[in-house]
Amino acid sequence: MLDDELPGLAYLKLLCEQIDGLEVVKAFNNPLVFMSQVETLDFDLCILDIEMPDINGLQIARLLRHKPVIFTTAYKEHAENAFELDAVDYVRKPIQKERLEQAVQKAFRRIHTEQKPKKTIQLNTSKGKALLLVDDLVYIKTSDIDSRDKLALLKDGSDITLKNISFEKLLELLPNGSYARVNKKEMIALRIVKFFSHNEITTHLVQNGGTPLTLILTENYRSDFIKLLPV
Repeated sequence: MLDDELPGLAYLKLLCEQIDGLEVVKAFNNPLVFMSQVETLDFDLCILDIEMPDINGLQIARLLRHKPVIFTTAYKEHAENAFELDAVDYVRKPIQKERLEQAVQKAFRRIHTEQKPKKTIQLNTSKGKALLLVDDLVYIKTSDIDSRDKLALLKDGSDITLKNISFEKLLELLPNGSYARVNKKEMIALRIVKFFSHNEITTHLVQNGGTPLTLILTENYRSDFIKLLPV
């Protein structure tokens, strides 16, 4: 953990020591010292402040090679930048134990998911049988050529046609709670959701023109979609 203000660091350490399953490996009040030692530390999660001298928490998070990060800060204006870095959570000061514990539990779930063996599924495609990593599937829609087929967009930007398969069957094969129908012709991985309103979803996927992909969320699927989203 890292906070340049000693009272705040001591209080954060005290709270962390009260959370089951969480062990404080080391606490730092100087970001440069932390960065000089980070390669020798064995840790799964970093809890850090944003506003610090010399190097701020956002810059440090970019250097942590995708380790889960929880930001703690008194300033709300950094929230958008924090989540662009895929932060686990953004906890406003003054920190409450219950709020910090909620963030830590989210981190535990992410760490546990990342440690699981990557799941694959076998599907019939226009190129024959294919073994696909589940995490590669981000967006699936009904084919414009044959409604029995589905066009699947993969996270590397490529696409593949899935032959003669229904959305219902796909949902059976994919991890429970990770994918959702949003309308009659489209389904998505929940991890690509950026914003959503009553009838529209904005995703992290970028179209050719540089604008984010937006989808219609219809009434028949709205309730189930919302139930699957994290609190």
